[in-house]
Amino acid sequence: MIYALDTNIITYILKEDIEVVTQYRKESREGNGFIIPPIVFYEVQRGLLARKFQTKLQAFKSFCKNIPVGDISLPVLLKAAKIYALLHQQGNLIEDSDIFIAAYCIINDFTLVTNNTRHFERIDGLKLVNWKKWITPGGKI
Repeated sequence: MIYALDTNIITYILKEDIEVVTQYRKESREGNGFIIPPIVFYEVQRGLLARKFQTKLQAFKSFCKNIPVGDISLPVLLKAAKIYALLHQQGNLIEDSDIFIAAYCIINDFTLVTNNTRHFERIDGLKLVNWKKWITPGGKI
């Protein structure tokens, strides 16, 4: 399985959150892969640069040496447009960045690791897991 890490999960890892780091290490030991969606890379990088968090920026650069950053492809853009249109028609829009992240995961058959399941659960076909709460959406603690 390949896990795509959402912005909040990378933030937890950089802050050395015990729940998330423990789960990340467990999944790594089990042979699962990881990837950083391109929009997530942008969100983390811009936040660290804007706040001038040099130590965290260096930690993020080191983290990215071990985990690839994905690319945005035409199929991802087309899927994002379809997701946007459907959510718009339903009157249930979410942020564009979340739509791109979801489209990226769906097109590449990745499972998104996020602590923001409330928004992402609106998107059909997206596989989600929440390491912060140790549950999968719809699951039990």
